[in-house]
Amino acid sequence: PKPAPALGGDAVPIDLPPLDETDALVRRLLAALSSHPRVAAWLTTNSLVRNFTVVVANIADGDAPAKHLGALKPPSSFTFIARGDYRRIDPRSYERYDGVAAAATSIDPAGAARLYSALKPRIEEAYRELGQPDTPFDRTLERAIVQLLETPVVEGTPRLVIRGGTGYAYVNPALERLTAAQKQLLRTGPANVQKIQGSLRAIALAMGIPESRLPATRTVREQD
Repeated sequence: PKPAPALGGDAVPIDLPPLDETDALVRRLLAALSSHPRVAAWLTTNSLVRNFTVVVANIADGDAPAKHLGALKPPSSFTFIARGDYRRIDPRSYERYDGVAAAATSIDPAGAARLYSALKPRIEEAYRELGQPDTPFDRTLERAIVQLLETPVVEGTPRLVIRGGTGYAYVNPALERLTAAQKQLLRTGPANVQKIQGSLRAIALAMGIPESRLPATRTVREQD
């Protein structure tokens, strides 16, 4: 079989500095794609290429990447509403992620593809540091995007049960079976899920991932 084509747009020819010195370049190039405050907040952190790489790898494996994205953490806490024997997510909790969704939609897909292509040699280097010497990062990136696009859009308010004192579980087994990465996206709320997925789909297409390999939007209905 023919090898899959490389992902990314036509890269702008630039001289890439060593991996440990790429932060200034990433800040300059990404700032040109989006001026959203949440994007700017992430750009104030360090080791940006390594951070991007480990976040994508986590999502591709189904793990929640929240611990690597402290700059994007919502300012308020997740809250519930008690209803009978169950708890439900307080819809106001979804508003905590409005800025993250807006940041995602602020990024130009074609520009993101070109930026990825330009930085790919350093991204591949960071990926090898994670112990993945033989796996092209392109395939991991595609798996991460597909993982998030497979997250359902929930109509209604999910019912929850408390587990382990401080944790919780979804009553609906279809939601509880989701990966930790998908549950993290689910917590942003249905409107934000759709915005983030729309941006991811546009970026994936700009990267060169065929529409046929991208899952269609899926909806799960919860009883109110």
